[in-house]
Amino acid sequence: MDSNWQLFIDSLWPLAKGAITASIPLALISFALGLVIALLMALMRISKNPALSGIARVYISIVRGTPLLVQLFVIFYGMPTLGITIDPWPSAIIAFSLNIGAYAAEIIRAAILSVPTGQWEAGYTLGMSRTRSLFRLILPQATRVAIPPLSNSFISLVKDTSLASTILVTEMFRKAQEITASTYEFMVLYCEAAAIYWVICLALSALQNSVEGRLEKYVTK
Repeated sequence: MDSNWQLFIDSLWPLAKGAITASIPLALISFALGLVIALLMALMRISKNPALSGIARVYISIVRGTPLLVQLFVIFYGMPTLGITIDPWPSAIIAFSLNIGAYAAEIIRAAILSVPTGQWEAGYTLGMSRTRSLFRLILPQATRVAIPPLSNSFISLVKDTSLASTILVTEMFRKAQEITASTYEFMVLYCEAAAIYWVICLALSALQNSVEGRLEKYVTK
């Protein structure tokens, strides 16, 4: 028992360092890029142009219909067969960004559609074009609706970064695997990694609740 506790203490910083320097940055970068993709796909989905709408539908269908682990493997292990070799970190970012982009696109699309059509009409009445109305009136209102589910998606992404260990990204879970390989203490290390993920998610959930509380002030009573 004492040796397990000592191992827990000794491995705490390496695992925490892996989370700080790899897992969280990987999630933040992927989520930021994913939001850009998501906004583009959401706007294409609601576009009256059937070609744009069709492209967005196919992209979302493919990404949401296949496992994230398979997507990681296709990009990292599959692309080299086509003559395209991508390093582990960029591969993980590409896979996570494309994945979160598909899921967040539907969240953003639903949020945009939840805004009353009268807001569009108000923009037209003020002489705004459809694009100007979208960015000045619709998206700011849709953002408040989209933030809670997008926050949940980000929390899920933080946990999903553990899958990057399968393509040699040295994030927190891979650190745990490396230590386990030399100590064979699977239960201690994996439970410790799980505990760190849990703490991170608790902190993110508290931040989410704070942001949602602030947004409630702007809800029309």
